[in-house]
Amino acid sequence: MKILHTADWHLGKRLGEYSRLPEQELVLDEICHVSEREAVDVVLIAGDLFDTFHPGNDAAELLYRTVHRLSDGGKRAVVAIAGNHDSPDRVDSTDLLARSCGIIFQGRPDNQVPLFRTEGGVEVVQSSPGFLEIRLSRWNYPLRLLSTPYANELTLKRHLGTEKSEVLREILKEHWHQLGEKHCDDRGVNMLTAHLFAALPGQMLPEEPEDEKPVLHIGGISAIYPDTFPEQVQYVALGHLHRHHTVCESPCPIVYSGTPLSYSFSEAGQTKYVTLIEISPGTLAEVTPVALKQGRQLVRKRFSQVDEAINWLETHPDTFVELTLISDAYIDAKTKKSLYAAHSGIVSIVPEITRSLPEADSQPKINLQENLPSLFSRYFEHKRGQQPNAELMSLFREVMEAEEI
Repeated sequence: MKILHTADWHLGKRLGEYSRLPEQELVLDEICHVSEREAVDVVLIAGDLFDTFHPGNDAAELLYRTVHRLSDGGKRAVVAIAGNHDSPDRVDSTDLLARSCGIIFQGRPDNQVPLFRTEGGVEVVQSSPGFLEIRLSRWNYPLRLLSTPYANELTLKRHLGTEKSEVLREILKEHWHQLGEKHCDDRGVNMLTAHLFAALPGQMLPEEPEDEKPVLHIGGISAIYPDTFPEQVQYVALGHLHRHHTVCESPCPIVYSGTPLSYSFSEAGQTKYVTLIEISPGTLAEVTPVALKQGRQLVRKRFSQVDEAINWLETHPDTFVELTLISDAYIDAKTKKSLYAAHSGIVSIVPEITRSLPEADSQPKINLQENLPSLFSRYFEHKRGQQPNAELMSLFREVMEAEEI
């Protein structure tokens, strides 16, 4: 059986003023091509389908169009769970229609999927909260899937029907182990998918991505350790962390597939992947990362010469750039204009001022009797090494008038 593991699509994501939706459309098309080329039986999407609780119609349309294509007319099972960026209600809202195509949306940890069968041969033959058993017409053994969409600790405890005071990992351990003992054996393929923060005990915890909503400490949630997952499980498909990596290989591969695109400059230079799993009952999973090629690269560059920066920008048009310009003076409007004219993907220009600041005892004294525009002008000169221009001073006066200062 072949399973494709992907996660953290963040549809509708923006990078500064730039929409990533055109790139997302291209990379999701690439993921569909991988599924078709590899004759994948099941696709797992491990949370953060959207970037916000209220995505735009164009982002929603792209999701539904993509999962419909992945389902191949009900011949391939697609299971998508909610992440911490998703609205559980929105994720659940289309499940009734989606099931007719073999697509299963799960917004909450206590969801119980109704039994059904598609004309293409995808069938859910058994389910309970947090568990479903899928049969596919081409295989004589089932896929048993333990699934846990994201929820904060209080909500998760309520969904799991417990008031215990133990840390979350102990509650999940008990929940998953009960499901594993009840439903999983070596006559089927056993997997688990969740959207959470997993790490090895005693190791420095990996950083969550820039601008990612953290799940580590919400409501007291702590990192989930490998022994939390039941021993019957042959592969754990995780979402939340944006870098593709394997938490550990034993007792089974515990894998973050990562985002299909780089979404922040902390991910600059990363290759993005989907994960292909080949697996049979009672065997070790064969895990193959499949590199994705679509999408603009995110690049951090530093230059000390404007001409050098412009030359690089003009020869690397298909990128998003965080540009640092080393200078002994503040970047003027003319320089900024020439930089932006050289490239259509500059997200930010960061001035790195090398001019040394005067010693504290030689710094000018502040005369609080001066008027505000004069004080502002002196402050700006102290911080930036030059007087503010007329446009900036005019804007400052407008702010004063608006605030009635």
